[in-house]
Amino acid sequence: MQIGIIGGTGHEGRGIAARLAAAGLPVLIGSRDAGRARETVDRLHAASATLTIEGVSNDDVAARSDVVFLAVPFDGLDELLRAQGTRFRPGTLIIDLVVPLTFEGGVPGIADIPEGSATEFVRARVPAEVHVAAAFKTIPAAALGKLDTPLDCDEFVCGDSPASRERTIDLLGRIPSLRPLDAGGLASARAIERMTALAIVLNKRYKVRDARFRVVGV
Repeated sequence: MQIGIIGGTGHEGRGIAARLAAAGLPVLIGSRDAGRARETVDRLHAASATLTIEGVSNDDVAARSDVVFLAVPFDGLDELLRAQGTRFRPGTLIIDLVVPLTFEGGVPGIADIPEGSATEFVRARVPAEVHVAAAFKTIPAAALGKLDTPLDCDEFVCGDSPASRERTIDLLGRIPSLRPLDAGGLASARAIERMTALAIVLNKRYKVRDARFRVVGV
Protein backbone atom coordinates (compact mmCIF):
# COMPACT_ATOMS: atom_id res chain seq x y z
CA MET A 1 0.00 0.00 0.00
CA GLN A 2 1.56 3.26 -1.15
CA ILE A 3 0.70 6.26 1.01
CA GLY A 4 1.00 9.78 -0.36
CA ILE A 5 0.56 13.20 1.23
CA ILE A 6 -0.33 16.17 -0.95
CA GLY A 7 1.00 19.21 0.86
CA GLY A 8 3.28 16.99 2.89
CA THR A 9 5.92 19.63 3.62
CA GLY A 10 3.74 21.48 6.16
CA HIS A 11 3.76 20.73 9.89
CA GLU A 12 0.75 18.42 9.76
CA GLY A 13 1.84 16.61 6.61
CA ARG A 14 5.33 16.01 7.98
CA GLY A 15 3.97 14.66 11.25
CA ILE A 16 1.61 12.22 9.55
CA ALA A 17 4.34 11.11 7.14
CA ALA A 18 6.70 10.38 10.02
CA ARG A 19 4.06 8.54 12.08
CA LEU A 20 2.97 6.32 9.17
CA ALA A 21 6.53 5.65 8.02
CA ALA A 22 7.50 4.74 11.60
CA ALA A 23 4.64 2.20 11.45
CA GLY A 24 6.39 0.56 8.49
CA LEU A 25 4.43 2.08 5.60
CA PRO A 26 6.04 3.59 2.47
CA VAL A 27 5.18 7.28 2.21
CA LEU A 28 5.45 9.86 -0.56
CA ILE A 29 5.70 13.47 0.60
CA GLY A 30 4.37 15.80 -2.08
CA SER A 31 4.76 19.48 -2.80
CA ARG A 32 4.21 21.80 -5.74
CA ASP A 33 8.02 22.02 -5.65
CA ALA A 34 9.53 18.51 -5.68
CA GLY A 35 12.85 19.96 -4.48
CA ARG A 36 11.18 21.26 -1.35
CA ALA A 37 9.63 17.84 -0.78
CA ARG A 38 13.07 16.22 -1.03
CA GLU A 39 14.47 18.71 1.47
CA THR A 40 11.69 17.79 3.90
CA VAL A 41 12.49 14.10 3.47
CA ASP A 42 16.17 14.79 4.13
CA ARG A 43 15.26 16.42 7.46
CA LEU A 44 13.06 13.48 8.44
CA HIS A 45 15.78 11.00 7.49
CA ALA A 46 18.25 12.97 9.61
CA ALA A 47 16.02 12.22 12.60
CA SER A 48 15.43 8.58 11.62
CA ALA A 49 17.25 7.05 8.67
CA THR A 50 15.05 3.93 8.71
CA LEU A 51 11.90 5.71 7.52
CA THR A 52 10.73 4.76 4.00
CA ILE A 53 9.87 8.24 2.72
CA GLU A 54 10.37 9.80 -0.71
CA GLY A 55 9.96 13.42 -1.75
CA VAL A 56 8.08 14.01 -5.01
CA SER A 57 5.71 16.47 -6.68
CA ASN A 58 2.01 16.60 -5.83
CA ASP A 59 1.37 15.28 -9.34
CA ASP A 60 3.40 12.15 -8.57
CA VAL A 61 1.58 11.63 -5.28
CA ALA A 62 -1.79 11.67 -7.03
CA ALA A 63 -0.64 9.31 -9.79
CA ARG A 64 1.25 6.78 -7.67
CA SER A 65 -0.62 6.49 -4.36
CA ASP A 66 -3.28 4.06 -3.20
CA VAL A 67 -4.14 6.37 -0.29
CA VAL A 68 -3.76 10.15 -0.60
CA PHE A 69 -3.88 12.49 2.39
CA LEU A 70 -4.85 16.10 1.64
CA ALA A 71 -2.88 18.42 3.93
CA VAL A 72 -3.38 21.79 2.27
CA PRO A 73 -5.11 25.06 3.21
CA PHE A 74 -8.79 25.21 2.32
CA ASP A 75 -8.25 28.33 0.18
CA GLY A 76 -6.21 26.30 -2.32
CA LEU A 77 -8.29 23.15 -2.23
CA ASP A 78 -10.54 23.81 -5.23
CA GLU A 79 -7.63 24.66 -7.52
CA LEU A 80 -5.72 21.60 -6.31
CA LEU A 81 -8.60 19.21 -6.95
CA ARG A 82 -9.16 20.64 -10.43
CA ALA A 83 -5.49 20.06 -11.22
CA GLN A 84 -5.22 16.57 -9.73
CA GLY A 85 -8.69 15.13 -10.28
CA THR A 86 -7.81 13.17 -13.42
CA ARG A 87 -4.59 11.81 -11.91
CA PHE A 88 -6.20 9.89 -9.07
CA ARG A 89 -6.49 6.23 -9.97
CA PRO A 90 -9.87 4.44 -9.69
CA GLY A 91 -10.16 3.01 -6.20
CA THR A 92 -7.85 5.61 -4.65
CA LEU A 93 -8.83 6.56 -1.10
CA ILE A 94 -8.54 10.28 -0.38
CA ILE A 95 -8.29 11.10 3.32
CA ASP A 96 -9.11 14.75 3.90
CA LEU A 97 -7.34 16.58 6.74
CA VAL A 98 -8.49 20.06 5.77
CA VAL A 99 -10.26 22.29 8.30
CA PRO A 100 -11.66 25.57 6.89
CA LEU A 101 -10.77 27.71 9.89
CA THR A 102 -11.59 31.39 10.16
CA PHE A 103 -10.56 33.87 12.84
CA GLU A 104 -12.46 36.94 13.97
CA GLY A 105 -10.94 38.94 16.79
CA GLY A 106 -8.68 35.99 17.51
CA VAL A 107 -11.64 33.65 17.98
CA PRO A 108 -11.59 30.55 15.73
CA GLY A 109 -14.59 29.54 13.67
CA ILE A 110 -15.45 27.46 10.62
CA ALA A 111 -16.13 28.91 7.17
CA ASP A 112 -19.63 28.52 5.76
CA ILE A 113 -19.26 25.94 2.97
CA PRO A 114 -22.31 25.14 0.79
CA GLU A 115 -21.53 21.41 0.86
CA GLY A 116 -21.42 21.48 4.67
CA SER A 117 -17.77 20.64 5.34
CA ALA A 118 -14.36 20.58 3.68
CA THR A 119 -14.64 16.82 3.27
CA GLU A 120 -17.98 17.06 1.49
CA PHE A 121 -16.44 19.82 -0.65
CA VAL A 122 -13.76 17.29 -1.68
CA ARG A 123 -16.33 14.57 -2.38
CA ALA A 124 -18.20 16.88 -4.75
CA ARG A 125 -15.04 17.54 -6.78
CA VAL A 126 -13.38 14.17 -7.32
CA PRO A 127 -14.46 11.33 -9.64
CA ALA A 128 -17.07 8.88 -8.38
CA GLU A 129 -14.59 5.99 -8.55
CA VAL A 130 -12.35 7.77 -6.02
CA HIS A 131 -13.31 7.22 -2.37
CA VAL A 132 -13.27 9.92 0.32
CA ALA A 133 -12.86 9.85 4.09
CA ALA A 134 -11.86 12.34 6.79
CA ALA A 135 -9.32 11.90 9.58
CA PHE A 136 -6.57 13.72 11.49
CA LYS A 137 -8.72 16.84 11.78
CA THR A 138 -8.60 17.14 15.58
CA ILE A 139 -4.97 16.20 16.41
CA PRO A 140 -2.65 19.22 16.56
CA ALA A 141 0.26 19.23 14.14
CA ALA A 142 2.62 19.84 17.05
CA ALA A 143 1.56 16.55 18.65
CA LEU A 144 1.85 14.60 15.40
CA GLY A 145 5.43 15.74 14.93
CA LYS A 146 6.67 14.52 18.32
CA LEU A 147 7.47 10.90 17.45
CA ASP A 148 8.92 10.22 20.87
CA THR A 149 5.63 11.23 22.55
CA PRO A 150 2.60 8.89 22.38
CA LEU A 151 -0.49 10.48 20.88
CA ASP A 152 -2.61 8.75 23.52
CA CYS A 153 -5.93 9.96 22.09
CA ASP A 154 -8.86 9.08 19.85
CA GLU A 155 -9.37 10.27 16.29
CA PHE A 156 -12.69 10.52 14.47
CA VAL A 157 -13.08 8.91 11.05
CA CYS A 158 -15.98 9.50 8.68
CA GLY A 159 -16.32 8.40 5.08
CA ASP A 160 -18.49 8.08 2.00
CA SER A 161 -18.98 4.33 2.57
CA PRO A 162 -18.36 1.69 5.24
CA ALA A 163 -15.45 0.42 3.14
CA SER A 164 -13.82 3.87 3.08
CA ARG A 165 -14.10 4.13 6.84
CA GLU A 166 -12.78 0.60 7.34
CA ARG A 167 -9.71 1.28 5.18
CA THR A 168 -9.01 4.52 7.02
CA ILE A 169 -9.49 2.98 10.46
CA ASP A 170 -7.16 0.11 9.55
CA LEU A 171 -4.50 2.60 8.46
CA LEU A 172 -4.74 4.84 11.52
CA GLY A 173 -4.85 1.80 13.78
CA ARG A 174 -1.25 1.03 12.83
CA ILE A 175 -0.07 4.12 14.71
CA PRO A 176 0.68 3.20 18.34
CA SER A 177 -1.44 4.86 21.05
CA LEU A 178 -3.97 6.24 18.54
CA ARG A 179 -7.52 4.85 18.57
CA PRO A 180 -9.57 5.62 15.44
CA LEU A 181 -13.34 5.75 15.96
CA ASP A 182 -15.99 5.25 13.26
CA ALA A 183 -17.99 8.50 13.17
CA GLY A 184 -20.25 7.49 10.27
CA GLY A 185 -20.98 9.25 6.98
CA LEU A 186 -19.36 12.36 5.56
CA ALA A 187 -21.89 14.67 7.21
CA SER A 188 -20.10 13.97 10.50
CA ALA A 189 -17.16 16.01 9.18
CA ARG A 190 -19.23 19.13 9.92
CA ALA A 191 -19.09 18.44 13.65
CA ILE A 192 -15.51 17.13 13.57
CA GLU A 193 -14.21 20.29 11.91
CA ARG A 194 -15.86 22.38 14.61
CA MET A 195 -14.12 20.27 17.24
CA THR A 196 -10.84 21.53 15.78
CA ALA A 197 -11.91 25.09 16.51
CA LEU A 198 -12.80 23.96 20.04
CA ALA A 199 -9.36 22.41 20.51
CA ILE A 200 -7.76 25.73 19.53
CA VAL A 201 -9.87 27.53 22.15
CA LEU A 202 -8.77 25.00 24.79
CA ASN A 203 -5.13 25.40 23.80
CA LYS A 204 -5.35 29.16 24.23
CA ARG A 205 -7.34 28.99 27.45
CA TYR A 206 -4.99 26.56 29.16
CA LYS A 207 -1.79 27.80 27.48
CA VAL A 208 -0.92 24.47 25.86
CA ARG A 209 -0.39 23.36 22.26
CA ASP A 210 -1.44 19.74 22.14
CA ALA A 211 -5.06 19.57 23.34
CA ARG A 212 -6.86 16.61 21.73
CA PHE A 213 -9.80 14.33 22.41
CA ARG A 214 -10.55 11.01 24.05
CA VAL A 215 -13.99 9.39 24.20
CA VAL A 216 -14.84 7.44 27.35
CA GLY A 217 -17.36 4.63 27.54
CA VAL A 218 -16.62 3.26 24.05
